[in-house]
Amino acid sequence: MTTLIDVPRGLKGVAAAETRIGDVRGGEGFYHYGAYNATRLARERTLEETWFLVRTGRLPDAAELAAFTQSVAAHRAIPQDVVAALPTVTRLASDEQPLEALRAAYELFALAKRYRPWLDLDAETLDEQALETAAVFAPIVVALHRLARGEEPIAPRADLGHAANYLYMLEGREPSAERVRALEAYLISTIDHGFNASTFTARVVASTGADVASAVIAAIGALSGPLHGGAPSRVLDMLDAIGEPAGAEAWLRAALERGDKLMGFGHPVYRTTDPRNVMLKEVASDLGSERLDFAAHVEGTAERLLRERRPDHPLYANVEFYASIVLDAIGLPRALFTPTFAVSRVIGWTAHIVEQTRNNAILRPSARYIGPEPSS
Repeated sequence: MTTLIDVPRGLKGVAAAETRIGDVRGGEGFYHYGAYNATRLARERTLEETWFLVRTGRLPDAAELAAFTQSVAAHRAIPQDVVAALPTVTRLASDEQPLEALRAAYELFALAKRYRPWLDLDAETLDEQALETAAVFAPIVVALHRLARGEEPIAPRADLGHAANYLYMLEGREPSAERVRALEAYLISTIDHGFNASTFTARVVASTGADVASAVIAAIGALSGPLHGGAPSRVLDMLDAIGEPAGAEAWLRAALERGDKLMGFGHPVYRTTDPRNVMLKEVASDLGSERLDFAAHVEGTAERLLRERRPDHPLYANVEFYASIVLDAIGLPRALFTPTFAVSRVIGWTAHIVEQTRNNAILRPSARYIGPEPSS
């Protein structure tokens, strides 16, 4: 008979596996990738450098970075059979279903690539599939967005980095260095964040020996939940509803009295300011965001009202709050905010999937039965 061990609801605080990829120290307001401060990486390194770090545990030298950048570029191509099917995906999906469209399109990509359970693959093939999965997300996301608006997809350029290509494929012109740097900072800051729901889901599926795509698709499903990835665009919707600084307190107080959740506030791990939010506020300032002062006023007002209601449990703005301001200042349409999060987080998901396979044990917890006693 299995001995059951009771754990906190939601597995909070339970170490379900070991990882070398990164960690979150919620009480300190700090998180890192390997041995490196994640927000410092976002400010000082490129996306490709950080991607290499998450995959290997170390930063690349110049030759390794050049080779890795070329490898990423080589894996951005969407197979023609998949490209031909994308218009059907966009017709079936509504504007409110960007992650569902991405999930369907990536499933087609995995079918075209003939992905098989990782237990049937060698380590090199699995690693290649993880890389091409993370590389192709950006072209798929942008192609779906353009097709949904009656525009033809734009092929990626091999001479542009991953973040620059994202904006180029969206607009058809080479983006400014300032916009690319801001997008890189956002993408780097959201690659990984501990055993969040989508990352844990990816590792659970990977632990069964399933193929990379099955684990990634399950992770997308978890990310689509409003309690996890949610939608950074909802923060802008809230700011639009408030209208102007003078209306912030009345609007926020009324929302709290109704029991509404304030968009962009609170986090299950941090009990202090979210370091990602602090960094992204600086990025928004660098970009000269017209919404920044208004957003900062709403942030301060909301945190004060939240402290009044729960002085023993302070809540702060989370990554979604200033992420919305940054993505808006870069010029991304709101419909792309959550898919852009997936373009970043898939780098972390695939790193965790590969790590799970290196020392695998199927993740199979028990449940404590609380229903009626059986009759026999």
